Amino acid sequence: MKRIIILNGPNLNLLGEREKDQYGKVTLKDIEISCNEFANKNEIQLSLFQSNIEGELVNQIQNSRNDQDGLIINAGGYTHSSVAIHDSLKILKIPIIELHISNIYNREDFRHKSLISKVAKAVICGFGTDGYLMSLQAMKKILDK
Repeated sequence: MKRIIILNGPNLNLLGEREKDQYGKVTLKDIEISCNEFANKNEIQLSLFQSNIEGELVNQIQNSRNDQDGLIINAGGYTHSSVAIHDSLKILKIPIIELHISNIYNREDFRHKSLISKVAKAVICGFGTDGYLMSLQAMKKILDK
């Protein structure tokens, strides 16, 4: 059974409440339910974690080096600012997929730069919350090779 973790950064706990025109009405709980359903159907052991605290995300990333086969990360605002998250991801020897609900290249200029992309195998952005299932499907394909 493949082990995959999905990490969500700051403010993603407020999905469904904040900026609905940008992020939609789907909540993080809704996303977690869909992802767990996919995982159960595809024999994936899925871990889900969200934090608004950078250090907690770094701890989860570091722990993933020993107990996960793949990592999907939507680092939210930390995508554009966190050297610590970049450095912790760089340590991993497992595939990483960077995920964004919105198309970061259609947004403010500061969002066009990602500190995660250089250490990620792939980037999925702009597909709304469907990007979570797309990321899981992509990670499954990567791990099945």
